[in-house]
Amino acid sequence: MTVKELQQYFKEHLVPKNLYKLDGNHRGRICMEHKGDSWNVYFSDRREKVGLLRFASESEACAAMKQQIEKLMEAVYGIAFVAHA
Repeated sequence: MTVKELQQYFKEHLVPKNLYKLDGNHRGRICMEHKGDSWNVYFSDRREKVGLLRFASESEACAAMKQQIEKLMEAVYGIAFVAHA
């Protein structure tokens, strides 16, 4: 999965844009950024990167971000995502 595909997935599943940022840091959101040769996924709290995860590939980072957003959507809104075959 690419960042563009992930963005489309979030749009199709009505994920509020205020929950995530796919191209850098934004306070109070789950963020993804491409820095050098790694992809980072984390929650941005003020200037801190909470739960920072580093990945070697875009697809690994997208999978992690998707999982984090799905968990958040279930916890906050009670919405569970169903895997398609």
